[in-house]
Amino acid sequence: MPIKSYLAHPHDGKKQHLIDALSAIKECEVLPAKNEDILVVVTDTLDDASEEILKEKIEKIDSLKLLAMVSGFNSPQN
Repeated sequence: MPIKSYLAHPHDGKKQHLIDALSAIKECEVLPAKNEDILVVVTDTLDDASEEILKEKIEKIDSLKLLAMVSGFNSPQN
């Protein structure tokens, strides 16, 4: 199962909208920075195909300015 973390940068004044939009996606956990307009987003999906679909869904959010992957981990299924 792929587990990835991203830094999400909102458009100016759209941080709360981005938090709300990402939090509504069940595969996402959102951790807003306290001192910056940036969010840490951790995703957990079943497989690489699901992760790609999720990433496309996230990138369509209109309050998202930039999404940068920080780390990725994929544990093999037994």
